[in-house]
Amino acid sequence: MWARSYLFVPADRPERFAKAQASGADAVIIDLEDAVAPNAKVAAREALANWLDAGNRPVVVRINGVDTEWFADDLALAARPGVSAVMLPKAERTADLACVRAAAPSASLLPLIETAVGIECVRQLAATAGVQRLVFGSIDLQLDLGISGDGDELLLYRSQLVLASRLARLGPPVDGVSTAIDDPTALQADAQRARRLGFGAKLCIHPRQAKPVNDAFSPTAEEIAWAHRVVAAAEHADGAAVALDGKMIDRPVLLRAQGLLRQAEELGQ
Repeated sequence: MWARSYLFVPADRPERFAKAQASGADAVIIDLEDAVAPNAKVAAREALANWLDAGNRPVVVRINGVDTEWFADDLALAARPGVSAVMLPKAERTADLACVRAAAPSASLLPLIETAVGIECVRQLAATAGVQRLVFGSIDLQLDLGISGDGDELLLYRSQLVLASRLARLGPPVDGVSTAIDDPTALQADAQRARRLGFGAKLCIHPRQAKPVNDAFSPTAEEIAWAHRVVAAAEHADGAAVALDGKMIDRPVLLRAQGLLRQAEELGQ
């Protein structure tokens, strides 16, 4: 089952690591990059190393970028047991992903697409060995392109991640964060929009966001009921054309219904 929610926690706050893993988020990202001040990078890396050495549950680690002074040491840390995936910020070059892959071959790659160059090269990045999913860095991309909105203004770029993921046979991409921590309605709308566009997960910046995001990327009771009815109608038709609720049930509709039921079963719904 693909993770639906990825919760960030700063690497210099080790007392929050276990709390993040108990939040209900499907995956936890220990962040060595944006969430940690430059003068705290070394201590944050040491705190994460100690936590990994204690044999805790696997986590994703967002390392610092390849053009920073902290990249090499972060990369060495990423090779430790307990790192399930490495998130590379501002991913733009396949060679950089290959470098991470060579240093941490047991970890999956989660390239963060958040620059104009990253968007331009997204298909090559998606096709790089070891990449599990693409991740959309919406806020940094807005800054890079001078875009002020997160809705239709980013539709083109979100769709490119969905298309590149499908062409490379990756899991559905991960949408960027919603900054509205105390606005569940806005968060739900953001997550539902991402799901409609073909995303399968979303980045979270607060534990309270995990459950609403998980719910948004899970089949609803209405969808499950519809899927059961579609499958039953198709089986009863025995290969003949059949309509349900005034709409024809063709193969794509049946496959969607079957996919929803598989996901619901995996989630125990």
